[in-house]
Amino acid sequence: MAFVETDIQGQIMVIKLNRPERLNALSKVIRDGMSDAFNKFKNDKNLEVAILTGEGRGFCAGEDMKESLEIGELASAPGKGEISNDPFMNGVLDKPVIGAINGYAMGGGFMLVEKTDLRVAVKEAIFEMSEAKRWLLGGYNHGHYANLPHPVATEMALGFRFSAERLYQVGFINRLVEKKN
Repeated sequence: MAFVETDIQGQIMVIKLNRPERLNALSKVIRDGMSDAFNKFKNDKNLEVAILTGEGRGFCAGEDMKESLEIGELASAPGKGEISNDPFMNGVLDKPVIGAINGYAMGGGFMLVEKTDLRVAVKEAIFEMSEAKRWLLGGYNHGHYANLPHPVATEMALGFRFSAERLYQVGFINRLVEKKN
């Protein structure tokens, strides 16, 4: 089983994070799989748009804290881990990516959503910058990156949870959809 699955449908590549038992947390295997998928998407002249989604009840729960505890450091910490070869993560991808948010988008998962060009979320999706709950500072730059109003970015920096409806109201989510059964 691949932890990141791809499916090409004409000119569209669907990239699905597939580690639902860990809510698709950003582990090494997920990061490596995303890098491979987005490089393939970038380099294939026939592909025009990607859709990024997750399997199960989570889009992406952010940093894989279990893995980080096992290795003794955050893989995503500045100066730690390998330099990303992922054109989506390092901002050099020149093709559009649609976020199909099917559930929890927490911490780094929320940051994945921020990087997408269009966002469609199920009404039950939950968004949060989880760093504040771990005594880390995060979220203040969301006013800039996500074009969120300052008071909303401040709530996010303080670890408030947001419903898909709330983020739709402030213009962060393009469309709300019903969850498939």
